[in-house]
Amino acid sequence: MPGEYLLLMAACLLLTLPLEFWLRARVYRRPVRLAIALAPSLVVFYVWDAVAIARGHWGYSPDHTVGWLLPGAVPLEEFVFFLVIPICGLLTYEAVGTVLRRRRPAGRATEGD
Repeated sequence: MPGEYLLLMAACLLLTLPLEFWLRARVYRRPVRLAIALAPSLVVFYVWDAVAIARGHWGYSPDHTVGWLLPGAVPLEEFVFFLVIPICGLLTYEAVGTVLRRRRPAGRATEGD
């Protein structure tokens, strides 16, 4: 079904969105930091995909994508994947850090302090 993968990516964002508010992950609240964190992997993997598609190493079925191709014949779904999965990872990482900081006894130094 075309669009199924985009729905899956939306579900990933929706499932991790509460981490921003309930556990104060502060990922979306710092958009410049988010962009800086996403940019390197987004560029590297986008170029990687475009080269692999151009060389015929892999391709994407038009039956399973919405059909919107970005420069380099990269499907929209692939670009969205390169954004969504790192965002979900950052939300999870920051949320775990928040929980660990809350559990640390007051006045106790952490390793590396």
